[in-house]
Amino acid sequence: MWAHVWRFLYSKYFRFWLKWLLRLLTGKCELQRLLGGAEAGARRTLGVGNGEGRGRGREVLRNAVHVEEAEVEKYVRDVMKEKNIEQKDTGFKTNLHISLLQISGYKKLYLNVENLRKVPYDSENEEHEEQLIELWNLLMPHENLRARISKQWCDIGFQGDDPKTDFRGMGLLGLVNLVYFSKHYTNEARQILSRSNHPKLGYSYAIVGINLTEMAYSLLKNGALKPHLYNTVSGLPQMEHFHQFYCYLVYEFDKFWFEEEPESIMHFNQYREKFHEKIKGLLLDYSVVLTLQD
Repeated sequence: MWAHVWRFLYSKYFRFWLKWLLRLLTGKCELQRLLGGAEAGARRTLGVGNGEGRGRGREVLRNAVHVEEAEVEKYVRDVMKEKNIEQKDTGFKTNLHISLLQISGYKKLYLNVENLRKVPYDSENEEHEEQLIELWNLLMPHENLRARISKQWCDIGFQGDDPKTDFRGMGLLGLVNLVYFSKHYTNEARQILSRSNHPKLGYSYAIVGINLTEMAYSLLKNGALKPHLYNTVSGLPQMEHFHQFYCYLVYEFDKFWFEEEPESIMHFNQYREKFHEKIKGLLLDYSVVLTLQD
């Protein structure tokens, strides 16, 4: 009860006077203190995105966090003008520019990922087929695929004779993720595929990989990936950074699965959710960085 009372009094009365006192003592507005004092990365950019330090010129800043990349420079100038911050304050200008790029880049990344997810796998599309065959060759370099429709696909963890049916939920995004991990972390991908064939703790490698694509996608969609991406990229997050996070999930899930030692694959959803909760917990840390190193 007292906590609720304190939050109400602070937001309604004390915060205004505290801001006024800090402005008097430092000669800087709240946004200046945030951009000059907060550690670069998530803490700083989330503060800007959440509207800290709006005060005077709050409308300009509110608009600034929704701009496209090409408009960032203009809005940086507008914010500085509205808040009476000298244009020669290059530190403020640079930090605000980076934060606005990260915010606009995150939104654009989500749209790009969503667009790729919406593309259905098409067996009549030559590029789609080439990526699927590339996945096989990366994972099974010493075994030729005898036919496009084949039970061999089960050897890398697809459910049936034709993998295209397994991409329905995540579309082309699921395949692109699988290929990316296999291409950039080939040894790790082959090792994990081998481990997935364990007689007791085995799981369907490709199906789990597509499932982890859905996990990465949902974390991006609900904003949970912001701390990680803002700490990873000092500018515009790109598709590459989403793929890298996916690679982290694949590697860490395999470790998690074998550490947990499930009784059977029938308990997959239970352990998948437990792993999901673990990742969400890690992403609550404003200093978090979840990547594999080449």
